[in-house]
Amino acid sequence: MNTVRIDARGMHYSLLNTAIRKAVASGVREIIVDNVMGQRFIADGLKGDATLTIHGVPGGDLGMFMSGPTCIVHGNCDHAPGNTMDNGKIIIHGSAGDAVAHSMRGGKVFVRDNVGYRAGIHMKQYMEKRPVLVIGGSYRAFLGEYMAGGLILSLGDPAVHPHTERGIGSGIHGGKIVIRGNIDEYYLGVGARTFTLSNEGMDEIIPLIEEYAGYFGIDPDPLIHESYTQVTPSSSRPFASKYTWE
Repeated sequence: MNTVRIDARGMHYSLLNTAIRKAVASGVREIIVDNVMGQRFIADGLKGDATLTIHGVPGGDLGMFMSGPTCIVHGNCDHAPGNTMDNGKIIIHGSAGDAVAHSMRGGKVFVRDNVGYRAGIHMKQYMEKRPVLVIGGSYRAFLGEYMAGGLILSLGDPAVHPHTERGIGSGIHGGKIVIRGNIDEYYLGVGARTFTLSNEGMDEIIPLIEEYAGYFGIDPDPLIHESYTQVTPSSSRPFASKYTWE
């Protein structure tokens, strides 16, 4: 049997996660979970090429340490989906809470709508393993805080979601943040600087725009023909002056 359906109504998160792991271990490649309401740690540490389709609102740390599977959420997410994720995809047909992609080290997270505070905090990268977070709506303060690698792409229309949150890229020392429209330096965090995204930079994000649009049924052309700002580190050690040296 290649498909399993689980009714999570009233199920404790540990029982739900045990059922998911058993299904994947037995060779199931498609798992559909209905009536999710706040269960935490779904797909944490899960490996393989299974697809997990979730109907409802998963709790915190969806896909933490996940390496390989795809999680498709038809609903909103609580905090930190993709926390320390190693590989795979999380596709959220809604919004997500704070700390989306916290310390993410590989794979991709796509959020159709909005995210909370500190999205992409401490994302990191090692050689060819490069995490990606794509946000379709607004973000709150400290986007990409302490970012050490990877790419954050914010596609939200500044006419609908104006850039009013401070601390963008605060403490960033690797990776980059790409944001639709122009960013006033007032909103940048310590150690961040901005450039207009180059043609080469556009070539890099166009496939991600097309992938995002494909998941959510959106025309990619208006997004491709917009202008974008790139936020990058001004130093590899933005807080060096805060330490005492002997």
